[in-house]
Amino acid sequence: MKPRQYTVLLLLGFASGLPLFLTGSTLKAWLVDEKLSLATIGLFSFVTLPYSLKVFWAPFLDRFALPGLGRRRGWMALMQLGMALALGLLAFTQPHLDLTRVVVLALAVAVTSATFDIAVDAWRAEALDQKHLGLGNSLHIATYRVAMLVSGGLALILAQAFGWRATYLGMAVLTLLGLAGTWLAMDTDSVARAPRSMQEAISGPLKDLLQRKGIGYLLAFAVFYKLGDWLAESMTIPFLLRGMGFTKMEIGTVQKTTAMVAIILGGLIGGWMLTRMNLRKALWICGFVQAGSILGFWAISLLGRHLPLLVAANTLENLAYGMGGSAFAALLMGACNRSYTGTQYALFSALMALPRTVFAGLTGFMADWYGWKLYFPVCAAAAIPGLLLLLLWDRWGLPEEGA
Repeated sequence: MKPRQYTVLLLLGFASGLPLFLTGSTLKAWLVDEKLSLATIGLFSFVTLPYSLKVFWAPFLDRFALPGLGRRRGWMALMQLGMALALGLLAFTQPHLDLTRVVVLALAVAVTSATFDIAVDAWRAEALDQKHLGLGNSLHIATYRVAMLVSGGLALILAQAFGWRATYLGMAVLTLLGLAGTWLAMDTDSVARAPRSMQEAISGPLKDLLQRKGIGYLLAFAVFYKLGDWLAESMTIPFLLRGMGFTKMEIGTVQKTTAMVAIILGGLIGGWMLTRMNLRKALWICGFVQAGSILGFWAISLLGRHLPLLVAANTLENLAYGMGGSAFAALLMGACNRSYTGTQYALFSALMALPRTVFAGLTGFMADWYGWKLYFPVCAAAAIPGLLLLLLWDRWGLPEEGA
């Protein structure tokens, strides 16, 4: 890959990852400060539903191009502007006084972010050849996670020092900086043709997938592989703040330092694994590491409020995310037909995000029912179905070299 491609991958990965926590765990930390109930905070997981529903408007992005920047880059630029505007408006809300407005603006951030992801993922699949797909995904995942640490850990530090309004305004400005990646990105319109009609844009990707042998196993794997991760992540911040009494400064400092190193290292390890072993073996190893990383927070619930434990648990969780994200993205992106990249990858990633929205919306009730000492073991057990599906790999209908 050329140096310019590396720069674009880093910038676009950062732009993709920044909004997620701002409608997820960081927003929940704000709601904890506003003294909302755990049940209400848990229900805010449904705000991220657009990440699971984006497949329904992905064909529109495959079919139509905005004037000036091409089919992928035009949508990327427009959605970045939309994200910045919604975050700026969200900064001026007061959740305890106007919860409805917070919900609407958080949904706006999620919709524009999910649409941006459709365009970025399609661009990446079209701009990178098969040889560089693993490395490109590793870079994207690493910077995606770094952005999540910025909008997670750094945001908590800024919130404690300057308040939530200044924090969200700062995140809106960072969103605009990602436009540089869109400007530098190559135009991929000549690489993959647009569908000739909306009917083809809608039916073509589905026909292509449904005609594949073993597609049901692949789609089920997309749903269940990261189920345990999403359930644990949904309640991690309320657990650390309210359950264990860590301060926003402590959590933010850990995420900004050791966790950032861990996610970059995890992404590099994931990329290295894909060059040294087959995809199936990489998914096995990463799956077990992901499930094991959840138990770090279980250890905190048993042993109490100790900063070294927080550092260890957070480091392991981010290392696992970097490793698993690289292998998982390589699997799903490699399974896409380039003629329908936007819609097919949107479907895969929407199924991947489904547990984070549908199941994670109930996690506040789960935490109340089970208590923290049982909650995280339950999340770790939720990773088992995805691992069991790997036993049926030979039925997935994937190319022999991927096995």
